Amino acid sequence: MPVFQFRFEDCSPESSFSVEKTNSTDDDGYHQRKTRARGKSVFKHIRRQLLMRRSETTKNLRKPTSSSTVHPLSDATYKKQPPKSKILDPQGSFLQKWNKIFVITSVIAVSVDPLFFYIPMIDSNHKCIDLNKILPITASVLRTFFDLSYILHIMFQFRTGFIAPSSRVFGRGDLIDDPVAIAKRYLSTYFIIDILSIIPLPQAVLLAIIPIKNPGSCVVKDWLKYIVFIQYVPRFLRIYPLFSEVTRTSGILTETAWAGAAYNLCLYMIASHVVGAFWYLFSVESELRCWRKALNHNGTLWEHAYLSCGHQKSNATVISFLNSSCPREEEIVYLPDFKFGIFLDALKSHVVETTATFPQKIFYCFWWGLRNVGSLGQNLQTSTYVGEIIFAVLIVIFGLVLFSLLIGNMQKYLQSTTVRVEEMRVKRRDAEHWMSHRMLPEPLRERIRRYEHYKWQENRGVDEETLIHNLPKDLRRDIKRHLCLDLVKKVQMFEKMDEQLLDALCDRLKPVLYTENSHIVREGDPVEEMLFVMRGNLVAMTTNGGKTGFFNSFVIKPGAFCGEELLTWALDPNSSSNLPISTRTVHTISEVEAFALMANDLKFVASQFRRLHNKHIQHTFKYYSMQWRTWAACFIQNAWRHYCKRKIEKSLREAEDRLQDALAYEQESSLSLSFGATLHTSRFAASALRSLRKNGERSNNRKPQRLLPLMPQKPTELDFTT
Repeated sequence: MPVFQFRFEDCSPESSFSVEKTNSTDDDGYHQRKTRARGKSVFKHIRRQLLMRRSETTKNLRKPTSSSTVHPLSDATYKKQPPKSKILDPQGSFLQKWNKIFVITSVIAVSVDPLFFYIPMIDSNHKCIDLNKILPITASVLRTFFDLSYILHIMFQFRTGFIAPSSRVFGRGDLIDDPVAIAKRYLSTYFIIDILSIIPLPQAVLLAIIPIKNPGSCVVKDWLKYIVFIQYVPRFLRIYPLFSEVTRTSGILTETAWAGAAYNLCLYMIASHVVGAFWYLFSVESELRCWRKALNHNGTLWEHAYLSCGHQKSNATVISFLNSSCPREEEIVYLPDFKFGIFLDALKSHVVETTATFPQKIFYCFWWGLRNVGSLGQNLQTSTYVGEIIFAVLIVIFGLVLFSLLIGNMQKYLQSTTVRVEEMRVKRRDAEHWMSHRMLPEPLRERIRRYEHYKWQENRGVDEETLIHNLPKDLRRDIKRHLCLDLVKKVQMFEKMDEQLLDALCDRLKPVLYTENSHIVREGDPVEEMLFVMRGNLVAMTTNGGKTGFFNSFVIKPGAFCGEELLTWALDPNSSSNLPISTRTVHTISEVEAFALMANDLKFVASQFRRLHNKHIQHTFKYYSMQWRTWAACFIQNAWRHYCKRKIEKSLREAEDRLQDALAYEQESSLSLSFGATLHTSRFAASALRSLRKNGERSNNRKPQRLLPLMPQKPTELDFTT
């Protein structure tokens, strides 16, 4: 083996290629041919060894091997392979939707089985039991269609994982996705019930046994009765665990209250349909029981063939005898030998006979079942037959349970639609009692009523803050983004922010409502929140600390904000813990919807502002700040007055210069004037100049004394870089 390895390494394709390329002499050619021959022998040996190993591997694969002899590489390869079939999560959305569909399908399937009870019917002309020819096919097709949903459900159950009970200590638990464990669990729980539910026994009896053996109508009736009744047990037993599983995983079966109420009402209607179908079948049996009793009393006339239509020709004597023995008129009440009891109505209405159509049968029996289930069987007049009495007792118990469930569930579902309205009504009543007890004035009461009404119109009684607070952080962030981002971006100050700061801002905003003529903050009060207006208008007024003669006001529209004193305080790293004082009074002039940013939350957001180093935000803040706007307006007014003052002074100086030039010109040009006239002219010019200077000084001294004290203090510059 070492020699083989040495030769294989020495005679690699690279070495042979290099030899062929470098050796060009005859001696080298000899060595080259020798090397090629040696390489061929080596490759033949390798090929022979590979074939031998392949044959050994094939033989080993054909032999049965235990799990302990599996090669570890094959184990790893098997583990890395993806599963052949997908395992469904029992708490996943797909399986939850399917379980809801299957619950509704199972309930409808329960209402299909009673259709088999309408197959037997009475031929009143020949006094025998006949079978419907079309209904067996229709009922079998419907039953098979709904059995397909059971088959799909069984397939899903073999692919549905389950939560290990030992892992439910915390959270949802661990999902078991082992197909073997899933199959064992399902086979040991509901597999037998599901199989018993879908065995096509009614279809086999109607479509296979009857055409072949023709056992007779009476025998078919008994078979259908027992088969359908026996299969009702596993079908009913499967519905309740399914309903419990749906409510456990998803919490609800129906999304809306009206759908839940309709679902419970449909259950009540289906129960009435089932009771009516049993009543129909028992009515046919009561007629058959009367015939058998009459024939038993007269043994010479008794033959089984008379009870099934089609087995023997009609006998007029037997028909006449049965008509007299089992009459269906009112005088049957006084007949001492046989009484039909609660089945008399079906016989008198002829719904059990061949002359009645299928819609007449099913609707009349449904009405009988609904009437007696709803009235708890109060109008049932039974005979002494034990089976009839048991059936009447079951109707009473069944109706009592169903009626209690229907009323309870209907009340629960319907009240869920009006619970918010009822809470609002109770709150309004309590508020009225409290306002009356405290003897509040009528204007204040009206404001309280208006606020409650506006709040109800806004959120319909839902506590949005609590609802959002109970959600995870990522959901809260996404919801706040959806609700606040577009509105916050209307504020020019936040338009150029990055997404991270906008998320932090939106997460801390709280929705607030204000009615008309509500004072949000007064001048001189501490500012507790910064308000971003989304809808409505506010007015802000200031007197610059109550100074006489100073008043400034303007309207705050949607997209603007107020309470910027709080932002200045929050941006100052050396600010005290005391809240800043409001420089203006803000009140609403219409209903206002806004988002409030509290002082502590603003501290956090403001600390994030400092890392922006963005002068654009500082200029935007100054532009939309009411405090900066007021100071800028006063500054512009003061600058304008200074400009007017300098303009007047300039005009006075120019007038004085012109007057002096005129006097000098007059003195030079009028040397011939007398000395008295010259003196008089100079005195007049000096007096005019003194009056001009005096008027200018008086106006200049009076305006600063009146205007400069009204100039508000310049707001603090925002520091975004510290």
